[in-house]
Amino acid sequence: IMYRTDFGDFSSVCPWMWDNLTCWQAASVGEVVVVNCPEFFHDVMSPEDEMEKVSRNCTEDGWSEPFPHYFEVCFPYENITKPDMYYASVKALYTVGYSTSLVSLTTAMVILCRFRKLHCTRNFIHMNLFVSFILRAISVFIKDGVLYAQEDSDHCFTHTVPCKAVMVFFHYCVMSNYFWLFIEGLYLFTLLVETFFPERRYFYWYTIVGWGTPTICVTVWAVLRLHFHDTGCWDTNENTALWWVIKGPVVASIMINFVLFIGIIIILVQKLQSPDIGGNESSIYLRLARSTLLLIPLFGIHYTVFTFSPEDVSKKERLVFELGLGSFQGFVVAVLYCFLNGEVQSEIKRKWRSWTVNQYFAVDLKQQRHPSLASSGVNGGTQLSILSKSSSQIRMSSPMAENANISLPT
Repeated sequence: IMYRTDFGDFSSVCPWMWDNLTCWQAASVGEVVVVNCPEFFHDVMSPEDEMEKVSRNCTEDGWSEPFPHYFEVCFPYENITKPDMYYASVKALYTVGYSTSLVSLTTAMVILCRFRKLHCTRNFIHMNLFVSFILRAISVFIKDGVLYAQEDSDHCFTHTVPCKAVMVFFHYCVMSNYFWLFIEGLYLFTLLVETFFPERRYFYWYTIVGWGTPTICVTVWAVLRLHFHDTGCWDTNENTALWWVIKGPVVASIMINFVLFIGIIIILVQKLQSPDIGGNESSIYLRLARSTLLLIPLFGIHYTVFTFSPEDVSKKERLVFELGLGSFQGFVVAVLYCFLNGEVQSEIKRKWRSWTVNQYFAVDLKQQRHPSLASSGVNGGTQLSILSKSSSQIRMSSPMAENANISLPT
């Protein structure tokens, strides 16, 4: 809010200023700029506490001091942890989490792309989920770099187009991640329910839903935001109706995934109780618990905790739970569905054995090309060790057989 207190010289202007709490827009001499208490103060206040406003005068000497001071009207309690320390702790937590997830997911993607035998519809869906986690982590780092890295007046560029583009990209990556969690749940449920399942045909539609739906929703939100609520960097959502263009599909995907999760657990219970499975009651419950714990991070079930709670309720707990702990979800998914996957481990071991054998043959051929090494007896020993490992049924029964065995490595 801006209004004039006198008839000062409008040719003199106080520039945009970031005071580490609020961005004060440019004003002319004689104007008073009034702003609400910064949003993060709301997170540490009780709902019944009324938040007031802070103002600054634009004088010939520049901006005046804020009146009243922030901590007089926005943060009156001294026994509560300071909000800047609290947010710094949360930011440090999710920075570690997203960094860990980014490294582990990138490694998992290299493994799944490198080994051709791992290329199947199930792993293709996993790979798309991994990419969505990677994009989410990257978008968080970009957003933090744009919004929170600078502490001088340049921070006030957040009302510009590049900053808004960063927020659009951020919302797209987050929404895509939610939808690929939904695709994972839908694929597994369909696999258990349907007898004949055309996976390749379904994968085409999965890709459209996973990447296409967020594109449509975020585009509609950006257009509406541009025309009806084009304020700041679009990093706050005072207009609840516009925010539901993004939040609505996300909430729907979370709840459908929760229903699918319950359905899959019921199917697993029926299968584990089948006489064909065998085992006592304790082993059945152990398998069920293990399957349930494996599915929770893959389906994003933990997001249901705050799904229907208002945005301004339990903000501190929501930040720790969704940003802090949620940032490690990509790491957990990569470990469970790539590094600890038996099929992946078997393929890595097979490739390692193949590489080791090839190294033996490469060393043997190198030694044959150097007579000095061959005359020392190393060449014959290597040949005999390779032949004995490759076939235990070869027997040296005649001079002809001996000549045949010696000529094999060449």
